[in-house]
Amino acid sequence: MTKDAGRGHALLVGAGILCSRLFGLVRQRVFSHFFGLSDAADIFSAALRVPNFLQNLFGEGVLSASFIPVYARLLAQHKQEDADRLAGAIFAILALIISVIVALGILATPYLLWLIAPGYTGEKRELTILLVRILFPGTGILVWSAWCLGILNSHHKFFLSYAAPVIWNLSMILTMLVFHHLDANRLIVYLAWGTVLGCLLQFLVQLGPVLKLVPNLRLRLDLKSLHVKQVSGSFMNVVIGRGVVQISAFVDQAISTLLGSGAVAGMTTAASINLLPVSLFGMAISASELPTLSRMAGDHVDEEVAAKLSARLNNGLERIAFFIVPSAMAFFALGNVIVAALYQSGAFTAKDSYYVWAILAGSGVGLLASTFGRLYSSTYYAMRDTRTPLRYALVRLVFTVVLGLGSALLVPKLLGIPMQWGAVGLTASAGVAGWVEFHLLRRKMNRKLGHTGVAVSMMAKLWAAAVAAALIACAVEYFMPGWGPILTAAFVLSTYGVAYFAVTFLLHVRMCRDVVKKVLHRLG
Repeated sequence: MTKDAGRGHALLVGAGILCSRLFGLVRQRVFSHFFGLSDAADIFSAALRVPNFLQNLFGEGVLSASFIPVYARLLAQHKQEDADRLAGAIFAILALIISVIVALGILATPYLLWLIAPGYTGEKRELTILLVRILFPGTGILVWSAWCLGILNSHHKFFLSYAAPVIWNLSMILTMLVFHHLDANRLIVYLAWGTVLGCLLQFLVQLGPVLKLVPNLRLRLDLKSLHVKQVSGSFMNVVIGRGVVQISAFVDQAISTLLGSGAVAGMTTAASINLLPVSLFGMAISASELPTLSRMAGDHVDEEVAAKLSARLNNGLERIAFFIVPSAMAFFALGNVIVAALYQSGAFTAKDSYYVWAILAGSGVGLLASTFGRLYSSTYYAMRDTRTPLRYALVRLVFTVVLGLGSALLVPKLLGIPMQWGAVGLTASAGVAGWVEFHLLRRKMNRKLGHTGVAVSMMAKLWAAAVAAALIACAVEYFMPGWGPILTAAFVLSTYGVAYFAVTFLLHVRMCRDVVKKVLHRLG
């Protein structure tokens, strides 16, 4: 497959993700308007994270890493019948596992909450338990959505699977708008039910196209199949690896519940912005490359295949860097403008915007590392190596816990500042842990494929362009009249984007010139 085809697939993934993320931002804006950084916002944010562990543990990332490489190879070998049998067996296995875990999760929710939100007591704790129990079945359904995504991606049908969460977001938005007259505690209960409905609709909208692509689908627990064993062998390693990442996220959440009111909601709000570039560029490129890398890797990586994989990986890393570097710089320099434009409304005040900006700036520390790491992990998975990402995820967990505890609980006391500012240390320390993991992933990949990564000269040009563009944008913000958050953001961020493209074009950055050529070509 050509690089242009790969870029086309990444564009489809990006377009689908952009649609879902934009609706996600609208959902978060409506949520922030009604709840701000209140206790109710903390409760719902924490409750949603608990069952999301299930989705993340068995969902998109795990199935992409274990199921797609085997399924895509069968399709490449024109073994449609075997591919259909594999798809049916995996669905049946998932249905059994998820049903058991959802049932156990609902029963064990009070005990899980002691681990996830130790700072919640009394009515706040009881309401969180109720929401978790409502949400658990919905997030189980989202695992089936991930199964649909694996099949659609393997057939190079990228847009629908990544745009499907639009329906999930719409269901939540409509629930809040219809029942907004209720008090906050009752509204979040209704919102939980609206979330479950959205999960079901997200699955159903993908199911029809999937059934057309898998004409001989049979739901059978075929545990003896060689292909099922191949998926299962990778599956457990990836599940453990994803579990480590999720444990890392839950450690951060558990710590944040000790930082006072608003910390959990503030981190959730910042994450909704942080995930936009991660999803649009890191996830889009990694997800679109995985089926192609799997076909290229085949059953054996010789010198010729290694050279092709290395070239493909480096090209993807350059594309990621071109967009992620300015995103990170925007978080550092212009985060206040971004947060205010998106969420400053109703109960969400200007003070809240500056607090979330600080958390967002902290997340910018590891933004490039986490997106690079996704593509490196996809390359390992394509080569049927799921153990290496697992080992390095464990290293990342250790660094996250140690650095997170120190930066969130000790640093605010040493500096004499309110404990809620420890949330900034949490996101920044997680970024440092991400850089450690990325370095380890890259070092071992270099031993397998030869030198990989983005040239130092290229990175220097990108960061120089981002700094120059940020200075220009900050000057525009300083001299702007008081036109309100949205108009201010429109002028400041458009100035930043134009300046970044102008400087990278003048510095002869290839990615920029390619983008400009494509735009000019489309304009005729």
